[in-house]
Amino acid sequence: MGSIALKSLSVLLGIFFLFVGILKISPVISKELHKDLRKDYVKYAKVFPLSKIIDFKIPAKWYRRAIGGIEVLSGICLTFVPIRNIKQGANIILLVSHLLAIYTHYAAKDKFERMAPSLVFLFMLAGRLVIDYQLRRKELAEIAETKAQKQD
Repeated sequence: MGSIALKSLSVLLGIFFLFVGILKISPVISKELHKDLRKDYVKYAKVFPLSKIIDFKIPAKWYRRAIGGIEVLSGICLTFVPIRNIKQGANIILLVSHLLAIYTHYAAKDKFERMAPSLVFLFMLAGRLVIDYQLRRKELAEIAETKAQKQD
């Protein structure tokens, strides 16, 4: 991971998702925000995509804790784990969870203001993915060039 932009995005996104995940799981940071999130997830659990497809109802408490747990684990991976593939996996998991969040806000008929943060972080996660992909391509091209020079 050689890019300052990639390192910065990884750390900042990781810390953000660690913070937000903890808010969803526990009232340690803010009791009021945690209480508001609990109320919101009652509404979001009703529009969970699998509830319409296979008639699977998920309790709001489990849904909130599962999303919070995913965000905490992925945030830890993005911030502290030095292995590139693990960071990519965490990035993709968060990307999918934010696609789910955008769908959930839309299905729950939330205003755009409620959906906007999910969109912003979806784009930031997509940007991090693209930056890593470009760096990986550049590194592979340099390796191929080095091998070609050694053969000559």
